[in-house]
Amino acid sequence: MNWYLQSSENSDVAKSTRIRLARNLKGFKFNLKQKEDIEALKNKVKEGLFSIGYGLKFLELKDMDDITKMSLVEKNLISPEFALKKSETGSILINDDENICIMIGNQDHLEIQVFNCGLDLENTLNLAVELDEKIEEVLGYSVNEKYGYLTSCPNNVGTGLRASVMVHLPALSRTKNTKKVLEAINSFGINIRGVYGENTESTGDMYQISNKQTMGITEKDIIQNLHVIVEKIIKQERQARKILAKDDISLEDLIYRSYGILNNCKKISSEETRELLSNIKLGTDLGILKELTDLKVQKLYLYTKPANLQKYIGEQYEPIERDIKRAEVIQKIINEE
Repeated sequence: MNWYLQSSENSDVAKSTRIRLARNLKGFKFNLKQKEDIEALKNKVKEGLFSIGYGLKFLELKDMDDITKMSLVEKNLISPEFALKKSETGSILINDDENICIMIGNQDHLEIQVFNCGLDLENTLNLAVELDEKIEEVLGYSVNEKYGYLTSCPNNVGTGLRASVMVHLPALSRTKNTKKVLEAINSFGINIRGVYGENTESTGDMYQISNKQTMGITEKDIIQNLHVIVEKIIKQERQARKILAKDDISLEDLIYRSYGILNNCKKISSEETRELLSNIKLGTDLGILKELTDLKVQKLYLYTKPANLQKYIGEQYEPIERDIKRAEVIQKIINEE
């Protein structure tokens, strides 16, 4: 089962973990613009693919339809900017489990990404480092003895590491404490972003928490610092849930109204689904809503997003038709045996 359909010990708050390493190959210009330079980079990567291993497959964005590209964005495997701006020149290396996805020819030559469910920074980093060392052995990186790994953006120089955890904070939102907690976190040198990263908004009470500093600090320290911060967020969210749970009737009403709408609607937008699913997930995590399993909730999150909805059904639809089909898919998943 793919990582984005799995749950773990801390999945009630920490939904997923991502490690991204920005790397550039020696012998190539940075931030490639010319088509021939990009093709040379891709050929270099393809030549080393067998030696790298990990079951990685080379795929070109130009060979994908728009729905397939957007389905990868919705899974957080590639960035919206990469899908849009590099649709003709970009490519990826990806394995069948989709817990490894390397963007080729984005801002940097390679953006190595490893994913896991829940809060699992250490194990995810270990796999990323293992993969990174193999790629460096095969392809060779631009590295400076003083500054570390060289990148197109100065903010990534050094380790080139961006570690992030997706967190679900419905109780902090409903107790009006989200802003206070996130502002406190920001003062510790941590980025707070929307679901799809930089310049995106939070939807359904989901936030992406990541490190800012990449130079003058080790990968291990980055991971440890972020782990401490995320654990504090988890503690704050769980405390807020206890406060909400004191008013049992109001909380149960909110959760079951959301469940009732999802299980009976005839059409529903992606945005409304996201908000209602936030209440549904809160209900299942607290043990209030017993009608759904964690797996069904994960499926609802994934297969109600526009592109993955259409991939799930196997047909392409206009927005109004999608809203009707989304309601059907929701009820199919809810009522699965």
